Amino acid sequence: MRKVVVTGIGMITPVGNNTADSWAAVKEGKCGIAPITLYDTEGRKVSLAGEVKNYDPSETIDAKELRKMDRFTQLAMTAAAEAVKDCGIDFANSDNENTGVIVSSGIGGLATIQSETTKGNEKGFDRISPFFIPQTITNMAAGQIAIKYGLKGMCSCVVTACAGGTNAVGDAFHRIRDGYEDVMLCGGAESSITELGIGGFTSMRALHTGTDPLRASIPFDKERSGFVMGEGAAILVLEEEEHAIKRGAKIYGEVLGYGANCDANHITAPLEDGSGAAKCMELAIKDAGLNKEDIGYINAHGTSTHLNDAGETKAIKLAFGEHANKLMVSSTKSMTGHMLGAAGAVEAGFTVLSLKEGYIPATIGYKVPDEECDLDIVPNEGRNVEVKYALSNSLGFGGHNACVIFGRR
Repeated sequence: MRKVVVTGIGMITPVGNNTADSWAAVKEGKCGIAPITLYDTEGRKVSLAGEVKNYDPSETIDAKELRKMDRFTQLAMTAAAEAVKDCGIDFANSDNENTGVIVSSGIGGLATIQSETTKGNEKGFDRISPFFIPQTITNMAAGQIAIKYGLKGMCSCVVTACAGGTNAVGDAFHRIRDGYEDVMLCGGAESSITELGIGGFTSMRALHTGTDPLRASIPFDKERSGFVMGEGAAILVLEEEEHAIKRGAKIYGEVLGYGANCDANHITAPLEDGSGAAKCMELAIKDAGLNKEDIGYINAHGTSTHLNDAGETKAIKLAFGEHANKLMVSSTKSMTGHMLGAAGAVEAGFTVLSLKEGYIPATIGYKVPDEECDLDIVPNEGRNVEVKYALSNSLGFGGHNACVIFGRR
């Protein structure tokens, strides 16, 4: 089986509009959660979110193309532009038959769905935008990236809710490892901070409803009361190792293992005993050819909901046994909020950078210990620790579980 390495990273998040700024903010323990500005929240139960701030899509996307793209696709294109520049491949002058794209989105063009529905009700549905369908379908971020750079390998979109970004990275890893492509652009994008999106999650009582940003997204804290919606995108460039070495590429780290399965239990709730997620981690470890004791850090799904954090703690204990007590397990969602289909991709990027730089991000905002979440969650302060292997978890509505393992180079 061929080895697969990470040679490019691009991201735009609630804590930074590029990879360097996002990672610097994570190292500083910066909270990207703030009052919602994308619409008027007067009279609404939820007023906080992790918005991308001061974003001008015209800096990376042609003005003629912007009107054809929902915000989630714009974010994906901006992240892809950075990743392509970072990896150093000149796709315009390359044979791209063996370069593919897998980019997830959990919901797709929700802002466009909301605005065009309003327009249709007011003016008639025959008068909505001719770009309505290509703006809203979830595969369009992947499609637009492939079109922009002329990438002719497999082009797909994983739609597995909150697990999608990790599935995209894992699926791309297997495509290269098994010889189908040499290079893959993979990741996720999401922009669901809209009245419709926030309203839907509010009605199911999934979101935090407080007003203090520093006590909003607090994974593993006993006072956690729901997740905070985030938005953003991350694109990773994965490459077959010899292909990367031959062209003198810089290498961030290696992708080693991938696990994916399903709880097959409930549309929104994870298995209470954590057995589905535990099995997924075990699958990833087996796929990587490692022992559970080799893993030193887990970037947890850690959503700040009661069921997820307690269940994920049980899953880690079940998968790792006594070694769970030696693991560092932090949630960067404490800083970014939950970016749904983009979450796993952003967290994959953070995990790779944590290995490369020997720095484990903190779970910020932690105050009240919970006996149900008694792992080493790296509370409030990150650590300068070199780790050889790390795992990133994503657990989605529908029971979707995905785990990917990275190694330091």
